[in-house]
Amino acid sequence: MPCREVVAIPLPSILTPALDKRRRRFVFWEPRHNPANGRRRMSAEAPARPVGSPQRPGVKMALLAFCMLVFSVDYNIVYVALPEIGREVGFSAQSLQWVVSAYSVGLGGALLLGGRAVDRLGARRMLVLALALYALASIAGGLATEPGLLVAARVVQGLGGALLFPATLSLINTSFEEGPVRNRAYAVWGTAGASGAIIGSLVGGLLTDYLGWAWVFFVNVPLCVLAVAGCYAWLAPDAGSGDSRAFDVPGALLATAASTLLVFGLINGPEAGWSSVRTLTTIAVGLVLGVAFFAVEAKAGDPLAPPRLFGYRGLLTAMLIIFVFQGAINTLHYLFFIQLQDVLGYSPLEAGLAFLPMSAVAMLGSGKLLPAVVKRWGVRGALFSGLTGVGASMIVLSLTMSTDTGFLPLLPAVLLWGLFAGMIYPAMFMAAGSDAAPDEQGVASGLTQTSAQIGGAVGMALLIAVANAGLDLSEGAANPVGDVVDGLRLSALAGGIAAVAGAFLAFRIKPPRAARQDRSATEAPPEPETVHSA
Repeated sequence: MPCREVVAIPLPSILTPALDKRRRRFVFWEPRHNPANGRRRMSAEAPARPVGSPQRPGVKMALLAFCMLVFSVDYNIVYVALPEIGREVGFSAQSLQWVVSAYSVGLGGALLLGGRAVDRLGARRMLVLALALYALASIAGGLATEPGLLVAARVVQGLGGALLFPATLSLINTSFEEGPVRNRAYAVWGTAGASGAIIGSLVGGLLTDYLGWAWVFFVNVPLCVLAVAGCYAWLAPDAGSGDSRAFDVPGALLATAASTLLVFGLINGPEAGWSSVRTLTTIAVGLVLGVAFFAVEAKAGDPLAPPRLFGYRGLLTAMLIIFVFQGAINTLHYLFFIQLQDVLGYSPLEAGLAFLPMSAVAMLGSGKLLPAVVKRWGVRGALFSGLTGVGASMIVLSLTMSTDTGFLPLLPAVLLWGLFAGMIYPAMFMAAGSDAAPDEQGVASGLTQTSAQIGGAVGMALLIAVANAGLDLSEGAANPVGDVVDGLRLSALAGGIAAVAGAFLAFRIKPPRAARQDRSATEAPPEPETVHSA
């Protein structure tokens, strides 16, 4: 048999007490390519999880959930402080949206690059870097005295999210065995994300009222310090790959530029106008760069996003479903808060409190409903029922919106929305990582979340256009409340129908038994283990 290139992987001292510290190196065969399905998979000799992974799965699960909580809190905490930020920092009514949108631009633009960096440079290393970026950007944001500095800080926070998000997902997929244990890890991770909406809203309101808007940024710093300490204490060091291949710089630049311009153009469209030169030029250039990215990747020796990934049924299905889901859920947030504040006259604080039942039920959907549904019907059952439930909640909301009813008639739709949104969110990332090899988990999650960012912007733009179709949008125009509600109801109905239709995409995923048989058929018999000491 021809000799293959070997990879030296250093082992931590906790697992090798009998080895000389200067010779603590084992050699494993290089990961090999499986021609049966075009995928790279780890050989029998290489471990599926990071070498030296501590045997404390519960602690690691809690740490990754805490990191996801940091991500979710940071995403949600600024909403309640926006009015004070606008007054104190000097944002106009039109430019205030960029406190939120700047984060989305940084996140959506760098997710693919962040995912590949996780795969190539190490998940723990990138997770620590992400937390450091969060902490530094939060300090800068809290100290900002003019809009440009605060927007720049939010972009850097988004870059931190583009590293943190794929790093946590990669560590879940490579640290926990496929099956109930990994499903449980996803459920805990999803519950942490859902709880971040509650914590962000409540803590953000308290901090803004008693300490000032800057503390919605400063509060991130101790959280990030705790998370970094946990990373060094409970995550094994990243295994050295010995990989000398050059990072795909052209692909990275094109992917980042294309994603950033597309997300920027879609977010900027409602403010600048969809027919404006700025909007059309930004989106057009983003599309051209996206086409150029795929052309470069097809010819690259080691591409940022290997073309074979788009042949993975689970990943492609997850990308399509999250595109539909994020467009529906973003629009539902918008419709819900417009109904409460502009139609029913709620204050921002009252609207935030009305949002809490949805967030609480979302935690139940992630922590309890998801594991039960996956165990009985598999991931595709969770995806189908989750997106169907989200669509049904939008349809119910469209039927209960009116000018003369309060919050209580909206509550069934809100609870339905939270339950199924909480269940489907982690399920989409379970599907995305189901086909990818261990060294492709980061880029798979990056592709999925990039699809979510673009889908959210596209869906919200389309459905808000439906909501405003019958309104006079000229400056200073006063539209009858009944016309506003009619537009909201039509938009919710259209979004609900689209979500229910999109749920049938889930049947592209093989049922659990067929998926297991497919994996068994494509796995090659293990080769004799060969271990050399350096």
